[in-house]
Amino acid sequence: MNYMSATDAKNRFGELLEEARKGPVHVQRNGRDVAVVVSPEEFERLLAGAAAAKVRPEVEALLQKSIQRRRSLYEALAK
Repeated sequence: MNYMSATDAKNRFGELLEEARKGPVHVQRNGRDVAVVVSPEEFERLLAGAAAAKVRPEVEALLQKSIQRRRSLYEALAK
C-alpha cells in the first residue's frame, strides 16, 4: 500500500495515477486518509464483490422459510 499527502497528490497527479495502477494509494491530509485511488480494474473487482451475495445460501433459505411460516404475522404487523 502506498501513501501520499494531498499536496503531493495534487502536485504529482501523473505519478499518483501510475502508482494507482500498481496498487491502492491512500491520500492523506493531516495524517489521516481522505481518499484512496485505485485502478479501474481494481474498482471493477470491488464493485463485482459488492454485488455478490452477502448471505450464504443456507441462511437465505432459512429466512425465506421463516417468512413463509410467519406470513400472516408479518402482514398483520405491516398494517
